[in-house]
Amino acid sequence: MGSSVAGPGHIDSVTACITYAFSTDPLWSVALAGGDGRTDHHEAYWRFFVEGAMRFGTVHQWDSGAAVSVWVPPNESELTPALEADSAALITRSLDAERITALNELYQRFEASRSGAPGPHAYLALLATHRECRGRGIGQALLAADLREWDALGVPTYLESSNPANDHRYVRAGFTPIGGFDAVLDSARVTTMWRPVAGPD
Repeated sequence: MGSSVAGPGHIDSVTACITYAFSTDPLWSVALAGGDGRTDHHEAYWRFFVEGAMRFGTVHQWDSGAAVSVWVPPNESELTPALEADSAALITRSLDAERITALNELYQRFEASRSGAPGPHAYLALLATHRECRGRGIGQALLAADLREWDALGVPTYLESSNPANDHRYVRAGFTPIGGFDAVLDSARVTTMWRPVAGPD
């Protein structure tokens, strides 16, 4: 039992885990909802980001999928141009014009915040625990294993916490809040966090 790299054969299970975990996220459950409350496009949406990180070998899982993490290495993009185009097409089909405008504004806020990070970093794009494994500290165990790998490479790490209930878990892992921004459609708060190599001094 422990951390391993998820390969192409795990895309479906990793995506399903993330989709469920973020279905109740204070930010993304609102930002990605259709005007009529539709959510059937969510799995396809998150799959693009899983596939994007697969090209780096930085999608990890704990105990064959009890928890999953999606990382983007320093100075790399989350999506390839093809995946970005496919994601935009999905959003166009799934959301009305007002919500598309709001989502694009949200993307800009994420990008502006990340560009202000203290330096090059590995980006924790997504972290999720399987629905049957919550409350056991498995997500924290996976995160700790991931951080040991980035520390060994001498790479700082950065994330945006879209759920305030998780902020203390990231602080416990060595992250420090460095800023944040508000959502577009509601009052959800995103907290940006930074972790130097090996955690705080």
